[in-house]
Formats: sequence, C-alpha cells, structure tokens
Amino acid sequence: MKKWTKVLAVITLLSITLSSCGVMFGGSKFSGTIVAKDHPNAEIYINGNNVGKGTVTGLYPRNRPLTVELRQEGCETKTETFDNAFRTGNFILSLVTWGIVGIAIDLGTGASYKPDHKSNPSIQKLSDKNYVFTVKYPDCPPN
Repeated sequence: MKKWTKVLAVITLLSITLSSCGVMFGGSKFSGTIVAKDHPNAEIYINGNNVGKGTVTGLYPRNRPLTVELRQEGCETKTETFDNAFRTGNFILSLVTWGIVGIAIDLGTGASYKPDHKSNPSIQKLSDKNYVFTVKYPDCPPN
C-alpha cells in the first residue's frame, strides 16, 4: 500500500510541476477561423499551405505569426500577416503560481503568446482559444 501511495504522490507532483498557467488555460495552439471577406471562392493558403476556400478553420501555433494568402483567378494574390502578442496576464499568473518552471514551460511551448487582436481589428477574439481572422480582398471584385 505504501508503494502505491508513493507512486501516486510522485505522479501528482510531476503533473503539478510540469504544467503551467498558459499551457493549462490556453495551450500551445489556438483555433482560428480565416474568412475571405466577400470571396467564397478564394483559395486560402496559411503559412504557404493550401487549406481551402472562402472560410477555413484550423489549429495554429501560438508562438508564430499567421501568414494568410488569398488567391483567386484573375486577381493578384493578397497576403496578410497576423502578428502575435505576449500574454502578459498569463506571464504574471505563471510567475506567481509556478515560478521559473511555469514561465519556462509557457515560453517553450508557445503558450505565452496569442494573436494580437487588440492591435488588429481584423482579428476577433471569441475566447482564449478561439479567434476569427477576416481578410479583406479589395483589389479583387466580389463573386
């Protein structure tokens, strides 16, 4: 019985020390919906990969900017980069609750970042894990 108690105590201790605020409450990825405004037939490329047409949803890493390209026949390619921002509140909470270990985990996994919805009106925050990115394609006539 003592052996199982020790094993349970070690597992509990590891689970507490190897996670942090950002990883628990935001994760290293977020769900993003990319909308080609008024262009349902526009091909959407994210970080160079074709992901669909018109509106697409996927999981994207928090620690890298999101580069979106819209391509439609007869129109020039539209490229927009959505930058990320540091999650200051997450950093402070990780520092207070988990210390250096929590900060290292958040920085290492990318959980310390989020899409910069405050500086870019094209990004709508639905929750800590869900965002909508609207890409306007003004040089291409709507279809």
